[in-house]
Amino acid sequence: MPSTRLFLALLLASGLAAIPTKPGAGAKGPVPKGNCAVCGMVVANFPDWAAVVTFRDGSQAWFDGPKDLFTYLLDLKRYAPKRAATDITAIQVRDYYALKPTEARKAFFVLGSDIMGPMGKELVPFGTEAGARDFLKDHHGKKVLGFSEINLGTLKDLE
Repeated sequence: MPSTRLFLALLLASGLAAIPTKPGAGAKGPVPKGNCAVCGMVVANFPDWAAVVTFRDGSQAWFDGPKDLFTYLLDLKRYAPKRAATDITAIQVRDYYALKPTEARKAFFVLGSDIMGPMGKELVPFGTEAGARDFLKDHHGKKVLGFSEINLGTLKDLE
């Protein structure tokens, strides 16, 4: 029957479209869009590293990695002069191992590992401290930091 063949063809095509083509391609969460608010790189080119700040009005600022996210947050007056920290409702990073979004303010970041991000040395994010500590050992990291421990000196260490 033609309709059965069409149904099977559509079913097969939809199943193939759902197969991720690279790590993280099938991960759930916001779809990266636009350019990095700090360096201008296309965020969608680095979905496994993407980070996003969501503001009270629903607008978002996207980043190609946590390093640029923190560069933005630590100098908000420079990058978003009309915004204040109180305008931020959510900050998400992508857990390096789980490849799923996690609230950045509750995340753990590994500094000084042998893994490079889109812009070189990177703060590698994790949703759990245990995940960060495992990664630290496996990838020669220097230390695990919580969100509030990251400052301009931390970013300087990544240069």
